[in-house]
Amino acid sequence: MTGTRGRRRLGQASVVVGAATAALAARKMAATPPTPTQVRSSALHLLERVLPTSRGFDVELWDGTVIPATRQPVQARLVLRSEQALGRLLRLPADLALGEAYLRGDFDIQGDIGAIAGIADDFDAQLRPADWPGLLNDVQVLKRAAGAVPAPVSVSLEGEQHSRERDRAAIQYHYDVSNDFYRLWLDSRMVYSCAYFPTGQETLEQAQEAKLEYICRKLRLQAGERLLDIGCGWGGLAIYAAQRYGVQVLGVTLSQAQLMEAQERVKAAGLQNRVTLELRDYRDVLAAGHASFDKIASIGMAEHVGRKNMPTYFRSAYAALKPGGLMLNHAISDGIGQARVPMWLQSGNFARKYVFPDGELLPVWETLKHASEALFELRDVENLREHYALTLKHWAGRLEAQEAQARPMLGEQRWRLWRLYLGATSYYFQKGHLSIFQSLLAKPDAERAVPLPLTRADLYRA
Repeated sequence: MTGTRGRRRLGQASVVVGAATAALAARKMAATPPTPTQVRSSALHLLERVLPTSRGFDVELWDGTVIPATRQPVQARLVLRSEQALGRLLRLPADLALGEAYLRGDFDIQGDIGAIAGIADDFDAQLRPADWPGLLNDVQVLKRAAGAVPAPVSVSLEGEQHSRERDRAAIQYHYDVSNDFYRLWLDSRMVYSCAYFPTGQETLEQAQEAKLEYICRKLRLQAGERLLDIGCGWGGLAIYAAQRYGVQVLGVTLSQAQLMEAQERVKAAGLQNRVTLELRDYRDVLAAGHASFDKIASIGMAEHVGRKNMPTYFRSAYAALKPGGLMLNHAISDGIGQARVPMWLQSGNFARKYVFPDGELLPVWETLKHASEALFELRDVENLREHYALTLKHWAGRLEAQEAQARPMLGEQRWRLWRLYLGATSYYFQKGHLSIFQSLLAKPDAERAVPLPLTRADLYRA
C-alpha cells in the first residue's frame, strides 16, 4: 500500500512539475521578443490569409515589402511603419484598434481612406480548421513584437452623461477647435451639416445653399414668423432664413467660438434686428418657450441629445411650438448596413471616444417613436445619405488641400483624427452603415389641421 501510494504521489508530482515547466516555457517564450525575420514572416502569412481577396489598396511593410492590390484602380496604400504596428492592430473591437493605431502613427494611409475603411465589409477569408494553429501562432508572434500598446490622448469628460455641463464640454471639444480651422474646408457660410446636391454636380458652395433653401421650403417659412434654430453653428441657416424669408430667428449653440463668429456674421449682414444668437442649452430655451415659435429647425444637433433625453427633447419642442407649427429634425442615424458587420469588427466606439464625445445615433424608427409619443404628427421623412457621402468627400478633399495650414493648427494626432474621420465617414454613408434623415413634424391646431400643401411640388420648384 505504501509503495503504491508513493508511486501515485510521485506521478502526481511529475504532472505538477511538467505543467509548471510548460507554463514556465510559455512565459519565457512570451517574454522573448521574436526576431525580425519571424515578425516579417508572420505578418506576411497572416495578411495573405486574411486580407480581402478583392481589394483596391496595397499594403506596404516596414521593410518596403509590398502586398499589391488585387483590383484596379489602386485607390490607396496602407503603410505599416514598424514591426510593432500589425500586432497593435490585433485587438478588439477592430475599428477602435484600427483608429487608435492610425492616431498613434503606427500606420499611414496614402490615397483614399475610404478604400481602407471598407476592409471589414470586404472581409471574406475562408479559413479551414487546419489554418487556425498557424494563424494563432502568427498572432502570438506579432503581439509579442508589439509590446505595450500606448493609448492616444482622448477627451476626458466629467459629470453625468448628457447633463448640461457635460454636454457643453463635449460640444466645445469638437466645435471649438478653431474657427480658422473650419474656415479652411467648409463653404463660405461655414455650414457644418449635410449639403444637398439636386444633380450631384454642384460645388460645395452651391450644395450648401441648396440645403438651406430646401430646409426653409420644408418648413414653409413665411415673413414675420418666429424660427428657433437649435444648434445654430456659425449662423448659416439663421442668416439665410432672415434674408430670404423675412423671419425672426433665435439661434442657440453651446460653442463659444461658433457664437462669436456667428454674431459677427449677423452684424456684417445687418440683421441684428431679425437674428438673435445666444450661448444657451436647448433645454433652457424650450422650457421657456411656451408656444412662442412658429417653426423649429434642429439641423445636426439631435445626435448630441442622447437616448435618455429624447422624450424631453421632443416634448419640450412640441410645447414651444404654436398650434399649426412645424419642426424639421435633421439627424444622423444608424444605417441598414450596420447589421452586416459584426460588433467585434465595427463597434462605433472610436467616434464616440475621439470625434463626438457622448454622441448617440438612434435608428430613425426610435427617433420617430419619441416624436410621436410627444404628440408630433409625422408629415414627411427623407433619407439623404448619398448627399452626406458627397458632402464629406468635398470636405475631405478640401482639408487635404489645406494640409500645410491645418496640420500645424491641430497638432499631429488631431490632424490624423480629422483626416480619418472625414475620409472614413464618407465611405460609411456611401455604403449605408450610416444614414441621415430629415423628418418634418407637425403640431396640429385645435381643428387637427396642419398648414401644408397637398403635394410636395413646392419643394422642387425652380
